[in-house]
Amino acid sequence: MHVIHLIANCSSVPYFNQFADRIGKYPEVKFSFVALYKERPQMLDDMKQRGCDCYWVKFDPEKRKSGMISAFFSLYRLFRKLKPDVVNTHLFDDSLPGLLAAKLAGVKIRAIHKQDTGFHLHFAPKWVWADKVNNSNATHIIAPSNESAQFAIEKEGAPAKKVYVVHSGIDLDAITRQSEADKQMLMAKYGLENKLVIGTIARLIEWKGYRYIIEAIKLLGSEADKLKFVFIGVGTQEAELKVLVEKYDLQNKVVFTGWVDRKYIPSLFGLMEIYLHVSTLEPFGFAVTEAMANGVPVVINQSGGAGDVLEHKKTCYLVEGKNPKSIADGIRWMLDNSAEREAMKEEVKKIAIEEFSVDKMLDGFLKVYRS
Repeated sequence: MHVIHLIANCSSVPYFNQFADRIGKYPEVKFSFVALYKERPQMLDDMKQRGCDCYWVKFDPEKRKSGMISAFFSLYRLFRKLKPDVVNTHLFDDSLPGLLAAKLAGVKIRAIHKQDTGFHLHFAPKWVWADKVNNSNATHIIAPSNESAQFAIEKEGAPAKKVYVVHSGIDLDAITRQSEADKQMLMAKYGLENKLVIGTIARLIEWKGYRYIIEAIKLLGSEADKLKFVFIGVGTQEAELKVLVEKYDLQNKVVFTGWVDRKYIPSLFGLMEIYLHVSTLEPFGFAVTEAMANGVPVVINQSGGAGDVLEHKKTCYLVEGKNPKSIADGIRWMLDNSAEREAMKEEVKKIAIEEFSVDKMLDGFLKVYRS
């Protein structure tokens, strides 16, 4: 079975590399990769050293419409030449030209991995019709969470028989590689000494729910004096969020780290007592599962893959995402129930290993193709 994975606007994709590293376990499967990117992508070298074929189709997202038309013809010619059994797309910009090209080239299995579920409905409604076109051109729709699957069926009109849930996988070894020296450095840098740290890792944009977290901190009042909320990320909403923090006089309770090198993320998890994540809509939510892999108890809303496997007050605390009072209540519960919080540490680590490994994700994809 020859499978081509296709993605746009990414020079290198960690789980593509991990798929390629593991494909030797499946001698009956050949993986090839296609990058739609504006300049020579790192993926060409990534896959060469892993023994997999990789192709580059030039695509400039700044010239989206003409770029998609050009990409369609390039992909059609490539698929006609390679004659793959499966074409698997991952994002909208590769799915629109890729699935149509695969269909016209006679590719029997055309899968779309819904990594950007809900983006158009929330931020560009006029493009929802194109999501429906992609669902029509796909023979299989892979949703990274139950919420994502439900959204595709109810909001994008996807036939339920086409939809499969496969949770995304994380590199468990890399994301849990903490360093005591790094933890000491980060603690001093961000003023975390003698504080109970509650962290959030996400872009500083509206749909990640930061404004509701800030409102929740305000509701905690003096209860938040012993806490330090660490917001890890960058984004277009940063200035607005900082103004809100100043308005409520929370400067001593909230730290904006800005961009943080990926190598320090495991050690930041090592400093957290609670991980807090309340995105409005999260197709999967990698940071939540990464926190779990590091044994950090989580306060989350139902959005994302972790919500599929966690249980309220047993392995997490579930809150209403746009409800500051609910978020504040979740934080209070975690603080007031230290024994339960301590027990969650090993439980969430175990769940992350069992449910969110790259091996399980790859096996899930292959089962979908064979279905």
